[in-house]
Amino acid sequence: MRRDMRDDLERIFRAAIEAVDPARLTARALEAGIPAAARVYVLAVGKASLAMAAVLAARLGDRLAAATVVTPPGTRSPLPVDERMTLCESSHPLPSEKSTLAARTARTMLSAARPEDLVIVALSGGASAMFALPPDAVPLADKIALTQSLLKSGASIRELNTVRKHLSMIKGGQLLRAANGARVHSLILSDVPGDDLATIGSGLTAPDATTFSDAISVLKRRQLWGRAPETIRDYLERGNAGQVAETPRPDDPMFARVTNVIIGSNRTALDAAETAARDLGYAIDRSQELRGEANDLGRALAIHLAGISEERKCVIAGGEPAVTVRGSGKGGRAQQTALAMAIELARIAGDRAIAALVAGTDGIDGPTEAAGAFAFPDSVARAQAAGIDPETALSRNDSYNFFSSIGDLFITGVTGTNVADIFIGLIG
Repeated sequence: MRRDMRDDLERIFRAAIEAVDPARLTARALEAGIPAAARVYVLAVGKASLAMAAVLAARLGDRLAAATVVTPPGTRSPLPVDERMTLCESSHPLPSEKSTLAARTARTMLSAARPEDLVIVALSGGASAMFALPPDAVPLADKIALTQSLLKSGASIRELNTVRKHLSMIKGGQLLRAANGARVHSLILSDVPGDDLATIGSGLTAPDATTFSDAISVLKRRQLWGRAPETIRDYLERGNAGQVAETPRPDDPMFARVTNVIIGSNRTALDAAETAARDLGYAIDRSQELRGEANDLGRALAIHLAGISEERKCVIAGGEPAVTVRGSGKGGRAQQTALAMAIELARIAGDRAIAALVAGTDGIDGPTEAAGAFAFPDSVARAQAAGIDPETALSRNDSYNFFSSIGDLFITGVTGTNVADIFIGLIG
């Protein structure tokens, strides 16, 4: 039974990933129409940048003036050899000098644009780290250190990007200042629950309603203000005092020539997962969300699954859990959620036929090669038989080694897309 349910989980997940294929979504968006222009500049940034840029290059043909494509580390390029296209391999989840080089390369390309030209920005998850340009007063090393602290603090993606935008010369709509008044058309594959344009990729072409004061509040709320580098505290305080210009507001005239289009999102993936689950004979429950601290979320999802009395039921949810890292183990937010769920299922589910999968749609969960992990009521018993204590693994943030010991890591390889995380729970 476990094997059959695991197979169903994989089939449902893969249907979700197929639905957010960036090449297909980009082609569909182009068929819906884009502004006319004789010269088009392309900036593709994020985990789906290669696929999106390849489609754009093919469709634009001779109209393509130049393209800058910013990719995750270690990706293989399907792009044609073309002197108009510059490929910048960057870094993730932390920015690096490669991230700043990519940003400077893009700004140089955009400086050639004119008001009669069109700039297409193909934006996808991972862009915030891969495309970074801190102000001169903030050393890159200080921004990297703060980003790492925020990632470990349990900060939400909105909190993280509020800070990022106020330590940047390109985020929060500031990239538009480099485009010389050209029309900008952004095609956006959203990895943010709720599809907030100002949060996806830190809002490269979207207005920003957050402030320097908000950024300071995030750091204080996450107990990082006193530990933040002095250069960062000084810069944010100067911004809060009005000595540094705020990110552009929604009423800024720059945005009159900007169109932001969401071409795919977590909801797109969940809708496809629902269709696949129905085809397998499951009734659907989409009442849950993936948000909040992973440990609490995993327990809540387990309780929800165990409380379902019907057979052949599929619970589907999407979003992005947060993890406050306190241990030195190996894992990611999806695996941590799955481990907390497995521990609770062992306590309350007995021998019921329950199976669950929590996984990142990009195929990468934390600094591991796994997309996520499977959880079953007997996961804990099998791990204990292998000499692994589940509570210790949970407290050490060592979910990877817990699931590796029982063969329940979910490894897909890099998917080339990114629309946050997916939870699929099955009642047999």
